[in-house]
Amino acid sequence: MSLRRHLDAIFDADRRLRAAEQALFDEGAHGALVALLTAAVDEAQALDDREEGSMRLERLADLCAQVEGPEMADALIAILDDDDPQVRVVAGEALLDVGYERYAEVARAVERALDDGRGGPAMAELPWVLAEIGEPSALSLIGGFTEHEESDVVAAAIEALLHLGEPAAIELLRPLEDDDRIAELDGGDEGDSATIGELAAEAIAGLGG
Repeated sequence: MSLRRHLDAIFDADRRLRAAEQALFDEGAHGALVALLTAAVDEAQALDDREEGSMRLERLADLCAQVEGPEMADALIAILDDDDPQVRVVAGEALLDVGYERYAEVARAVERALDDGRGGPAMAELPWVLAEIGEPSALSLIGGFTEHEESDVVAAAIEALLHLGEPAAIELLRPLEDDDRIAELDGGDEGDSATIGELAAEAIAGLGG
């Protein structure tokens, strides 16, 4: 097969994908579509073949973002909790898209995750999603993550509050200054870590406190 034929095959596959996606949304009643996508997320996460599972979850993140409703926001957070970093990137971008258009759905899903005491990778990603969207309620929502039992989640919340840039966040950070739990730092050298108190003090200084 020539290179051109390979390229044409990609274009043909893309056209078929778009047509199938449109048919899915056109033919499915909202309730049935929500149930289908929710079940498909559970199924993909349970697959032993993680390459297949990751591929499905990336596609499902895009599909879930296009369907309104609390179940789909919850499904996106479930996808954001996957071990595959690329899946989390796609899910985070999908949550951002939903948040810019239907912020209340994301905010309520975050509240449910906090109320349920959820742990895992998603909880360290959500503060950044909220900070990036930057709605007025982001401050209090991210503040909820500062009370999480996992130090890496608290560290993510501290960094997200600093990114948000609201001086009012200082009052949320003050109680953490004496917290000696250790958190691993993203973006630094492997094995870099700091205490929650150190991170909180740096963020307070960065916010003018």
